Amino acid sequence: MRLLILIATNLAVSLLLGVVFLGLEIAGVLPEGQWAGLFVMATVFGFGGSFVSLLLSKIIAKWSMGVHVIEAPRSQSEAWLVQTVHAHASRAGIGMPEVGIYDSDDPNAFATGWSRNNALVAVSTGLLNAMRPEQVSAVLGHEVAHVANGDMVTLTLVQGVLNTFVIFFSRVIGTVVDTALSGGDRERSRGGIGYIITVTIAQIVLGLGASLIVARFSRYREFRADAGGASLTSPRDMAGALDALRRAGDESQLPQSMTAFGIRGGNIAKLFASHPPLEERIARLMGARPHG
Repeated sequence: MRLLILIATNLAVSLLLGVVFLGLEIAGVLPEGQWAGLFVMATVFGFGGSFVSLLLSKIIAKWSMGVHVIEAPRSQSEAWLVQTVHAHASRAGIGMPEVGIYDSDDPNAFATGWSRNNALVAVSTGLLNAMRPEQVSAVLGHEVAHVANGDMVTLTLVQGVLNTFVIFFSRVIGTVVDTALSGGDRERSRGGIGYIITVTIAQIVLGLGASLIVARFSRYREFRADAGGASLTSPRDMAGALDALRRAGDESQLPQSMTAFGIRGGNIAKLFASHPPLEERIARLMGARPHG
């Protein structure tokens, strides 16, 4: 998202596992044509990348964003942040997330972590400087709602299913194409260059299709998190926070790998956007029909 830290890490892990998988196929460990066995292995590798990325999400988020986790508040502002997140988490019925701040002029925030009771909520210095306290509270409520809704785990499951089908069908396509290029001789075609090239291309194309599905699902979850943030604060405060982001402009310095759980989306094509338009989100919160 696009792509979120979850998806970015997932892609890296899946790529590594995919190379290993392809090596096992070429070595004959995974014979072609045994589709049941191939599907089982695709499931293992597909979900493996997703869940490894989920387990590493907090670590990578802290490292990539330079997040300072507030363990002992050093200022009144940090104390207020911790207290506010604690209050939201208590009302949402989840464990207390870690709370952090990262240095960026761009007003943004994100939540990540492998479970509802082991999460991280972080905000940028730009957001703290650009918003009123009640708006910051609404943003924190939005992020806590992501955690309470189980968005990290849910997106991991969705990504795992899609990874499985991408791995499986790319190899089915590769086998069909390579066999055709070899005149129907499957033994002669096994592990050939045609198979490797076709699998690689098919995996890229199918992977883009999977990204479209994940992006659409993420946009739906954003509406839910907005509603959750509004219930923890108020619809007016949540809409006010989104409007402040809209006024700040559409350019975001938050890496695409983080925008899945950030409050703002990047300037990317609509179909691949992880977040709905801010105007549409505000209209829904205020009970109005969005224009267009």
